[in-house]
Amino acid sequence: MMENEVRISKSWRAGCLALGLVLACHLPEAAAVKIQRDPSVSPAPTPPQAAQPAPAPAPDLPKLAAAQIAEKNAAARGGLAAWRAVQTMQLSGKMEAGGKQDTWLPYTLQVKRPNKQRLAIEFEGQTSLQVYDGKNGWKLRPYLNRADPEPFSPDELRKTEQGPGFDGPLLDYQAKGSKIEVDGTEMVDGKPTYRLKLTDKLGNAHRIWIDANTFLEAKIEDAPRRFDGKMRPVGTYLSDYRDVQGLKIPYMFETRVEGVHFNHKMTVEQVALNPKLDDALFGKPAPAQLSPARVFKTAPTAAATQSK
Repeated sequence: MMENEVRISKSWRAGCLALGLVLACHLPEAAAVKIQRDPSVSPAPTPPQAAQPAPAPAPDLPKLAAAQIAEKNAAARGGLAAWRAVQTMQLSGKMEAGGKQDTWLPYTLQVKRPNKQRLAIEFEGQTSLQVYDGKNGWKLRPYLNRADPEPFSPDELRKTEQGPGFDGPLLDYQAKGSKIEVDGTEMVDGKPTYRLKLTDKLGNAHRIWIDANTFLEAKIEDAPRRFDGKMRPVGTYLSDYRDVQGLKIPYMFETRVEGVHFNHKMTVEQVALNPKLDDALFGKPAPAQLSPARVFKTAPTAAATQSK
């Protein structure tokens, strides 16, 4: 059978979400999810893509300094003090995995200060894991018939260690040794935004698009990805912000690769602030019990139709 591997990776090894951006920041480099396709169905060819036009600047926005935009962003998200009061967070929802038809996999993401992370993805009755205890990381991938946990690669470990932390890259950026500057304005999905360039203490530069009306993150820049032999720009678009105990949390994440006709979505269904999370959750996983391989079949879920 033909097999399609979908890589789950998000902004700056996660997709870059600060707690309100949690899914994007705290997902480490994820394992491939193997989807088995119907061999009688040939994959549709990728149509040739026209050159991408230059982004349109947002008209008539007030001139604000980068520090002013960051201050408004922190207030819009609920305030620095409120975020610092959050020691743990748990999110659950569904992520798009591709396949012959819309396939959505349930996931649970748990994070704990200062930088502990645990991502569980349900697939064919089995649970894959990505775990980071603040120093070491492991992957458990039973869907690849691998029962034993594997350590993060050096690159995965580096990206997780150098991630933006529990609060994300922009909140309290000065204390993290980062610098920001206004990189222009831009229309993003029909909304005017300020485009910021953030350079962290290691010299890594990223761009963040802030909605000029809500001052919440509208888009974050991911690392470029290779597709059809070319390195292509990647962005994660955040939407459907909801209030959770005074904090603004995005409930929809959509990753888009420039010049590619399909996108990758993740939805949030439940958020818990400050749940009790034992440190043992973030330790090395126990070996998995492998089940017989079978063709993955599922019907589209309600989450597949969510889009804001």
